[in-house]
Amino acid sequence: MQWTTPGHEDLELSTQLVIREARARGHAVEVLDAASNFIRIRGAGRVEYLRQATRTSADTYVSPLIMENKKVTKLLLAEAGLRVPEGRDYAGLEAARADLPKWRAQGTVVKPNSTNFGIGVSMLPAPVAEEAYLKAVEAALAADDTILVEEWIPGREFRFLVIGDAVRAILHRVPARVLGDGRRSIAELIAAKNEDPLRGKGYRSPLEKLRMGPEEAANLRLAGLAFDSVPGAGREVELRPNSNISTGGDSLDFTDLIHPGYHELAVAAAAAVGARICGVDMLIEDVAGEPTASNYGIIELNFNPALHIHDFPYRGENRHVERHVLDLLGL
Repeated sequence: MQWTTPGHEDLELSTQLVIREARARGHAVEVLDAASNFIRIRGAGRVEYLRQATRTSADTYVSPLIMENKKVTKLLLAEAGLRVPEGRDYAGLEAARADLPKWRAQGTVVKPNSTNFGIGVSMLPAPVAEEAYLKAVEAALAADDTILVEEWIPGREFRFLVIGDAVRAILHRVPARVLGDGRRSIAELIAAKNEDPLRGKGYRSPLEKLRMGPEEAANLRLAGLAFDSVPGAGREVELRPNSNISTGGDSLDFTDLIHPGYHELAVAAAAAVGARICGVDMLIEDVAGEPTASNYGIIELNFNPALHIHDFPYRGENRHVERHVLDLLGL
C-alpha cells in the first residue's frame, strides 16, 4: 500500500494527503516550513495557507482556543443542550483530595484541562482507591495547572470528523493492545505487531508503533502482568487505558455503521464552538440505536484532527477526507 507522497515523506501524513489532492486538482503547492507542516496552496483564483492539514482560514482564531480548553468546551456544549460528563476542575492536589468522597463510588476520569494525545489522563474504575486517585491527580497536575475530574460515561469511544456542515468520517479508536497466543511474551507480541508496515512514528504513517514505556508497564501491573508475561491464546491485553492513535491505538472505520442521529450531535457540537474543521470524541452505548439524553456523552473536541487515520484505518475503507478540506477552502 502506498500512502506517502514522494518528495514529502518528512511531512506529517495528513499534510502529504492534502498536497497530493491539491496537485491532483491542478493547484500549485509550496512547503513553507516543513518542520511545522506549513504549506501554501495557489489555485482556483485563491491562495490558502494550511498548517498540519487542518489549521486553516476556515476557522476563526478563537475557535481553537476554545477547543484546547476542556472546561470552556464543556460549558459551551452543555449550553447547546449536548451531554458532557459531570465534573469539577481543580488547581491543586489538596482541593482534589478533599473531593475524593464525591468520586470514590463511581468510575472516574482524571485529566489535564488543556493537553492532547492522552497525556496525563487516568481512568479509574469504581470503587476509586485513594492512592490511585491521588497518583492520577498528581500526573494530571504535572501536565497542566488545572485539571478536570469527571464521571466515567459508559460506552465505546468514537472520533467524528466534522468538516464544514457534515460528518465526513467516523472511527472507533481502540487502545493499544496485543492478542495472546499462549507462546509469546507481551514484549514479543508488541514487537510482532510493530512489524506491520502501516506502523511508524511521528504521524508519518497510518498507525503509530506500540510502546513499552512506563505508562504501558503501569497499566500491565494493574492487570497483574508484565512485559515478560505470556498471555493465553485469545486473551486480549490492553497496554494503555486511552484510545489515542498517537499511542499505538487501532482505528476501525464506523462511518456507515452509526445511527445518523449521532452525526447530528457531532455537527451541533462543532457549531457550538464555531468550528468548521473539528474532531468530536463521543462515547456511545448503542451505535445502531437513536440517541437519547443519556446514552452518549461528548468528552472532547479536537481543533487539529488528523486526516490520515480516516484514510488508512486499521480496518475499513479510505474516506479521502482531505478532499473535503479543499472543498471547504474553495480549492
